[in-house]
Amino acid sequence: MAGMSPLFRRKAEPRERLVTLVRKPGCHLCDDAQLVVEKVCGDLGVPWEPRDITEDAALHERYWEQIPVVLIDGEQHTFWRVNEERLRRALTD
Repeated sequence: MAGMSPLFRRKAEPRERLVTLVRKPGCHLCDDAQLVVEKVCGDLGVPWEPRDITEDAALHERYWEQIPVVLIDGEQHTFWRVNEERLRRALTD
């Protein structure tokens, strides 16, 4: 489907998406974000993964001022505070 017009691409099902939570230990905003990600992804059957910026130099360089950062399919969705309804919409629209 590479190179195909976006108008003709099949919409990805939620379970075909991947949410990544970029975080670091001891971050209370990260803990809050994880609760939202766990709830929304659990409700929708979307896989998600935590990534620790203290263990990944590239993530640290890119996101250290914004954590927590939520990525959907590798693209930045939000940072600092995660809105449950906005995340849910992004995964289902």
